[in-house]
Amino acid sequence: MTDKNSTKSNFEEFDWDEGTKSYLLSSFFWGYILTQIPGGHIAQKYGAKTLLLIGITLCSLLTLLTPLAASVGGWKLLFAVRVVQGLLQGSVHPATHAMLAKWAPVEERGSLGTFCYSGSQFGTVLMLAVSGYIADSSAGWPGIFYVSGAMGFVWALFWFLFAASTPAEHKSITNEEKKLIENSLGQVENKPQVNGPTPWLNIFTSAPFISLIIVHCTHMWGFWTLLTQIPNYMKNILGVDIKNSALLSSLPYAVMCLLSFFFIYLSKVLARKDNVSLSFNRKFFNSIGHWIPMVSLIALGYVTKEHATLAVVLLTLTVGISAATYLGFQVNHIDLSPNYAGTLMGITNGAANVMSALAPLAVGFVVDDVTNVFEWRTVFFIAAGFYFVGNLLFVVLGKTDVQCWNSLTEKPLNNCQLRLVNDVESPVLLKNGDVKATTNHKQNGTH
Repeated sequence: MTDKNSTKSNFEEFDWDEGTKSYLLSSFFWGYILTQIPGGHIAQKYGAKTLLLIGITLCSLLTLLTPLAASVGGWKLLFAVRVVQGLLQGSVHPATHAMLAKWAPVEERGSLGTFCYSGSQFGTVLMLAVSGYIADSSAGWPGIFYVSGAMGFVWALFWFLFAASTPAEHKSITNEEKKLIENSLGQVENKPQVNGPTPWLNIFTSAPFISLIIVHCTHMWGFWTLLTQIPNYMKNILGVDIKNSALLSSLPYAVMCLLSFFFIYLSKVLARKDNVSLSFNRKFFNSIGHWIPMVSLIALGYVTKEHATLAVVLLTLTVGISAATYLGFQVNHIDLSPNYAGTLMGITNGAANVMSALAPLAVGFVVDDVTNVFEWRTVFFIAAGFYFVGNLLFVVLGKTDVQCWNSLTEKPLNNCQLRLVNDVESPVLLKNGDVKATTNHKQNGTH
């Protein structure tokens, strides 16, 4: 769009300076952060199918109109279009979580969540691979937006025909499959759902959830440092320009997509072992997805120019191994509270995307000279520190038990306090989402 000589086609070129480009590239996230929590809440109350259908359909329409917006209104109208697209897509992750909470049996949450979210990497690899060819064709750079928008409408058609917010609402699901899912999730057939107020106080005073917010934020700091700053480091320090190579640009995403399926297989192997708990499973994969990239980031800072290929390998594996987090903290929202999973995802993803914006800005404060390797090492140490602390808190404080504030009663428990009797009383989750106190010896526990 800003360099006519980069393609063979002859389409309009825009003379935008670097400041304008940075505004346009960040504009999507300005809207994206705002609709995280409302999106999750709406998906829980009215169903994820409709919310995703409206959001993606309108976003696809705006994608088709992007070339026209740039031509007619310049960068300001394009900026506005991108902000609106961010607003529309802000609900995607929370709504997906709300839907997984209704559809994924407990033992399949990690696998189905990974299948869903690996689509991001697949789409990125696909578009990076074909965008150059589209731009060189008679369609030119506008063709990239036309193809992307059209694919969104194709998806919307299939989604409208085949999707449902819950198994009970699906038109063609077998009775056996519906019962399997509902029994696994403890759902009671034909029981009306009581939508009480969201237990905000209990949510924000829950240690497992606070650790989930922190680990999501630290993950995004490290991940976006990798994606946005490593290419600059490799170009200025190692002399490898991966941004201008479609193969090198898409390689980390391709490996991440492939490793997602390897980690699914590994999780199923671990799940077959009687002595491996769900909690261990979540924390094991989360540690792989955080502490291995932590070590790789530090190692990248010490790779010399003579070993540039090693740096590319390290970068690719570091991004790829991050896929393990799909089976770690990224599905923990559903573990803690199936009823409020969308809202929880909206909270953590909203906070995490603030970190995504702050990470590149922090690099600008640390790195004055892009050719100074010692300044870059400081950046890597900071990101590695975030990876270490975030996962450590998740390992220590993280839980996979359904929390007592998951109840959908009209008056949630006050701070989920259960009176212990002789240290043998424990909370038991009922099928309707309530919590009952039980004891091995005495039956006078209080709810």
